[in-house]
Amino acid sequence: MAVDGSAPTSPIPVPELTKITSDACDNALKTTTEYDHSAVDKWNSEIINTVLQALIAATAPSDTTKPAPYRFTVNSTIVQQGVIDKSAAAGGTQNNAGKRGMHSASGAFWDVNRDGMWTYKYPGAEERGLDIVVSVTWFAVV
Repeated sequence: MAVDGSAPTSPIPVPELTKITSDACDNALKTTTEYDHSAVDKWNSEIINTVLQALIAATAPSDTTKPAPYRFTVNSTIVQQGVIDKSAAAGGTQNNAGKRGMHSASGAFWDVNRDGMWTYKYPGAEERGLDIVVSVTWFAVV
């Protein structure tokens, strides 16, 4: 939040940022049905690179001799949910048995009027036994 209580301006509209991130997660997990430790690094890399490429393309100046107006960091966290017996859970005998909690927080020191951060929890991961949180941070280039 800016000093005056207003939120910093996102370099692209939040609905577009949400779509970019959701699409990146959808694409990275398109054939995934459950957590696979050997594939997590690939999923994270694909999500991060896809989001970064889209952000860079969306904010690139039309005059290619000018520098890019923002620098970005993207973080993707993938957590395996606890093992749930889906047949028992479907019958109502196990409500949240086996689920794990997750909390993530970030902080920064920057120009509160031009820099900012945005975090997204991908809703499509839960059906695969995952939690995915993607954070985007932007820094305006002076």
